[in-house]
Amino acid sequence: MQTLCVGVAGGSGSGKTTLVRRLSDLFSGDVALLEQDAYYQDRSSVAAKDRPSINFDHPDAIEADLLVDHVRALRFGAPVEAPVYDFVTHTRCGTRKISPAPILLVEGILVLHWPDLRHLMDVTVFVDQTQEARLGRRTARDVAERGRTAESVAQQFAGSTVPMHDIFVEPCKEYALWIVKGDASGEEQFCKLAEYIRRWLMTAKMSGLPNTQA
Repeated sequence: MQTLCVGVAGGSGSGKTTLVRRLSDLFSGDVALLEQDAYYQDRSSVAAKDRPSINFDHPDAIEADLLVDHVRALRFGAPVEAPVYDFVTHTRCGTRKISPAPILLVEGILVLHWPDLRHLMDVTVFVDQTQEARLGRRTARDVAERGRTAESVAQQFAGSTVPMHDIFVEPCKEYALWIVKGDASGEEQFCKLAEYIRRWLMTAKMSGLPNTQA
């Protein structure tokens, strides 16, 4: 099986998840998805009261080696047991099996940061959005899904998210083959990206060639 590995990066709240969900819906049945957020380091050894003070926006917060191993395995046709992460307790709470598919989507703020991961990707995408819009989306998500308050989200955003974005995330834009605005103005670029993937998938299915990617 041939595999097209698509890395989708961009700032927190930029619209990465929406883009990935749209691609998953368009190519339903032909997509495997790995989310960087599932690979946060398990913090069960850290006192619960100290966990919120961890800088979760720094690359060291992610078990990057495991993420790279899983992307490599899926590219070459092997299933993986991806972590399941609890954002309320900042701990891992199990695993879930992900099977290989012709299209592998890898999504997260830093997926274009690590060279070993970046080199496994055939298509690199950066979802661009203003800081104000990203904060609004991040607040809505974290309050609704992660048991946060708007005040705590704003403090984290200013204290670590923005500085880490400027140092580690924004520079990744230079590695992106596709830069897509994370709002309605990015629709044209999204459609072009989707069409590129569609054509690749059609060619791959017609050729039926074995996967020879290195």
